[in-house]
Amino acid sequence: MMDIDVLLKQMTLDEKIDQLMQLAAFLFDGASHEGEITGPLSELGISNRTIHNSGSVLGGSGASEIKNIQASHLKTNRLKIPLLIMADVIHGYKTIFPHNLALSCSFDPGLVEETAKIAAKEAAVSGIHVTFAPMVDLVRDPRWGRVMESTGEDPYLNSELAKAFVRGFQGEDIQTSKYSVAACVKHFAAYGAIEAGRDYNTVNMSERELREVYLPGYKAALDENAQMVMTAFNTVDGKPCSGNKDLMRHLLRDEWGFDGVIISDWGSIRELIPHGVAEDEKNAAALAIEAGVDIEMMTSTYVSYLKELIEEGTIEESRIDESVRRILNLKKTLGLFENPYRFLDENKAKDIIFSEEHRLVARRAAEESIVLLENDGVLPMQKDDDVGLIGPFAESQDLLGPWSWIGDRDDVETIAMGMNKVLSKPIHTQSIQSIQSIHAIDEEEMLGSIEVAKKVEKVILALGESSDMSGEGGSRSKIELPEVQLELLKKIHEVNKNIIVVLINGRPLDLTRVIPFAKAVVEAWFPGSCGGSAIGRILVGDKNPSAKLTMSFPDSVGQIPIYYNHHNTGRPYDHNNPHNRYVSKFIDGPNKPRYPFGYGLSYTTYAYDNLNLSQPVLTDNETINVSISVKNTGERLGDEIVQLYVRDRVGEVIRPLKELKSFEKVRLAPGETKIVTFTISEEMLRYTHSDLRYSSDYGEFSVFAGTSSANTLEASFKYQMESEEN
Repeated sequence: MMDIDVLLKQMTLDEKIDQLMQLAAFLFDGASHEGEITGPLSELGISNRTIHNSGSVLGGSGASEIKNIQASHLKTNRLKIPLLIMADVIHGYKTIFPHNLALSCSFDPGLVEETAKIAAKEAAVSGIHVTFAPMVDLVRDPRWGRVMESTGEDPYLNSELAKAFVRGFQGEDIQTSKYSVAACVKHFAAYGAIEAGRDYNTVNMSERELREVYLPGYKAALDENAQMVMTAFNTVDGKPCSGNKDLMRHLLRDEWGFDGVIISDWGSIRELIPHGVAEDEKNAAALAIEAGVDIEMMTSTYVSYLKELIEEGTIEESRIDESVRRILNLKKTLGLFENPYRFLDENKAKDIIFSEEHRLVARRAAEESIVLLENDGVLPMQKDDDVGLIGPFAESQDLLGPWSWIGDRDDVETIAMGMNKVLSKPIHTQSIQSIQSIHAIDEEEMLGSIEVAKKVEKVILALGESSDMSGEGGSRSKIELPEVQLELLKKIHEVNKNIIVVLINGRPLDLTRVIPFAKAVVEAWFPGSCGGSAIGRILVGDKNPSAKLTMSFPDSVGQIPIYYNHHNTGRPYDHNNPHNRYVSKFIDGPNKPRYPFGYGLSYTTYAYDNLNLSQPVLTDNETINVSISVKNTGERLGDEIVQLYVRDRVGEVIRPLKELKSFEKVRLAPGETKIVTFTISEEMLRYTHSDLRYSSDYGEFSVFAGTSSANTLEASFKYQMESEEN
């Protein structure tokens, strides 16, 4: 067994510092496209020595290349210290699942864990040791392109799914679980709260809000033993995260006790200079190492200046030692000193990667993620319906979405392929295939689409965003469909009113100009490798949709940020008195979103009744059971996600109008009724007070249970000291 302290003593200072450097795979010997250190890369100031002593690699395409990189590295590294191979395995490796925001709409931690486990298995057999996932940034602004990587706007659900992702990636025990990879939680912290939804922008909030709303997801992932943390690009309290000692060392290290590896995001240490907190690279390196950032990704301030900073006494060499020790400990935990290739197996990779078993899970995950937003009786379709399929996504293979790195569009099942699998008649297709089809449809394609619409009973109109309109760097100031797609919708509506809009996108959209022209709207997101089959099965009713939104859809972009768990004001809007001007409202539109958190339709209907509490009073050592009856009042088998919310009526600081506390998915046959029971304990009532104390308050509470955050039954209870009962 490797003795880390002995190894550390054998390392020179240069070798230690080089361990803190992460470089892209193409720079290493053995890479399939070995890069020359020219152009912008020459500005890194790195030498062959740094590459040979570097501690980790970003990327690497496939088992063969990664094996060659590791083998070459071990030949040139003096102490034979293996590389950590890291990659962005966000929502699948080769088998691509729906992106995280979509997957969260399943409200199914078990399914999330299963997809992460498959992603880990495919990545691990390909030689990857660490994935830069899960992203647990809570989001409230759909203008931000990276909402597609998140799990939505609710802290509780965010935390539950964060734990599920970590369990899936790492298994029960990262040291012994076969085909596991280490999870890297990102982006620490509060990246999802950037101003205006503009990527890399500023975050400004109180510490109390940070702790109550934005930190729980990270904490949940770390409590599940996630091995790494990635810093965020943004500032928190005026300090960029990669140089934020209060955030990284005091909160994450000292308060939470995290002793794993912290890695910067791409180039974020050098970005301390344009942020305006470091005067040069030397200063940036000092700030980052003092903050506790162990690995610098793709800039070279550490290798350029840490030695000089030590020699002049600005930082202690012990700071370097502690970072190197954490990196070496992770390598030891993963067993890389004994087997630097871990689970890499080129032969098994052929059978495991993109297997039929994995594709079936991908299809099921897509089915569980698709949200039915509108339906005026046109769905589900009959299998012998005469159907036309029109639009830029009719035969598009752009269904994987951003961060589908190894995913191959040639493997994607298109919507046309999926529909032809489930319909008994061939579908009439007018594919809009031009390169600019998302934003520009030529006249011939437009006329052809209209002709198809004229001769069929129903039209599936496949609209949306291309992959490059979401994801990192994909912030949008307007979140409607492109104008040409709205024009297509109107022209089709002139000749055929039975329009089913299927949306392919990575964020909530403003659908104000879509709804009047559609009899049904299906939010399919970027559904992944098997998205076409999933969409087809949903549209014909082979799968009854059950997913619920985890991020509110605004009525207009002017409402943003908009989210269900907002606070009241001193002058709240009164729906019974809509003409009162002097309340918190818009004079040109509604306060409420188009579609709220927890919303989603089904091909059956559900009735909620008899919300009961086991007792009217809660004390510290007791619990209250909340029960509600749910009946399937329709004619189809369905899965309903029953949601439980709580409101603290009077707090030491203002409290949200509703907070999700639990949920349960129940399957109901037509006419069947089930009683769903939740348990409320004192722990569920705690929140962050103005003095940052995390505790509960005695007083009155409301309980809500129902089908969405905006459609619930209500009851109440009192939380009091035990002695008050008499």
